[in-house]
Amino acid sequence: MEMSITERLDKQRTLLEWLRYQVTSTERTIRNLEHQEAEEQRRREVARRELSWKVLPARAVQGHPVLHRGNCPDAKNVAGLLSRDEVRIAFEEFPELEMHDTCAPWGSLGIDKPPTR
Repeated sequence: MEMSITERLDKQRTLLEWLRYQVTSTERTIRNLEHQEAEEQRRREVARRELSWKVLPARAVQGHPVLHRGNCPDAKNVAGLLSRDEVRIAFEEFPELEMHDTCAPWGSLGIDKPPTR
């Protein structure tokens, strides 16, 4: 037996309502996943900065460059993060390289606090 136009129309409206619900649910899931992805990326960037270092150039003619942790607010305008090997090279290249007292980069390098100059 064939359905009447009214019955077919009711079925199509019900289907449309269900499809709208599915679209809304899927869009909500996508938004949640995008938020989680952005948060994960932010956490990775924070961890990368915490495990990296920056060298701030000497501010005075007789001054020395200063090593900072990658997340130190005093070095936020310095571009580029250094790896542990790059810090070692920086110490070889600049034996007078100082370490910033506030962010204490020696701790993340696993070395003792250097004597005060």
